[in-house]
Amino acid sequence: MPGAETFRASADAYDRFVGRYGPELARALIDFAGVEPGMRTLDVGCGPGALAAMLVERLGAARVSAADPSAPFVDACRTRLPGVDVVEAGAEVMSLYHYVANKDELLDGMVDFVFSEIELPTTDIDWKTAMRRRAISTRESLARHRWAVGVLESSTSPGPANFRLHNAVLECLREAGFSVENAVHAYSAQDAYIYGFALQDKTLPVDAAGELAEAAASRRRQFSADEYPYIAETITEHVTKPRYDFADEFEFGLDLILDSLERVRGTA
Repeated sequence: MPGAETFRASADAYDRFVGRYGPELARALIDFAGVEPGMRTLDVGCGPGALAAMLVERLGAARVSAADPSAPFVDACRTRLPGVDVVEAGAEVMSLYHYVANKDELLDGMVDFVFSEIELPTTDIDWKTAMRRRAISTRESLARHRWAVGVLESSTSPGPANFRLHNAVLECLREAGFSVENAVHAYSAQDAYIYGFALQDKTLPVDAAGELAEAAASRRRQFSADEYPYIAETITEHVTKPRYDFADEFEFGLDLILDSLERVRGTA
């Protein structure tokens, strides 16, 4: 079913050839992309709806939209997935570059979306509480969008969400009594820690706390406790305990930084 014939084929014919692999590939793609409840998605080139169906399972029909240039596929997707907004659209309209000028503009928009998810610090609460909440929110956002680690501050054309966050952080620090210079120092120290920890998060071979304990236990079996006694002690007495959560390490280090910054607040 090569070329343009694919777009004139019936949904059933598509299912028999290409579509039979759809459900398995769709689940893997959704997991790889980090799609989580609460998100909204657009399935571009949806076909008869294999991927869209898996998205509906995870997000609900109201949070899924789909588009395809094939009228038979669009009709099939609408029938199979009531409640999903499915539209027929030509290749030009479906192309991302119909909406953005180039890949840099696309990346800028994606980065600004990540910034829009981060909680803005406010001046109506204690500055350390505001900074702590902003830091935790940033880490959580980067955990959802791991591709953004390392590029969040790389944009040469920052978007409005980027400007809002940076201004809010500086406002919070300045209104708390930090000088301009020390506000910059405080901001830089926090972000270096947050982004560094996010990079470490990204490169961990596991995701969940239980998986980390299992991985640590497996690593423990690879060496002798006599040769590396302190690593063995850390794994046995701490990392593999039921209450251990790697996220706690982030908040422990964050509090040390914020407590240390208190010493320079109010100084020139």
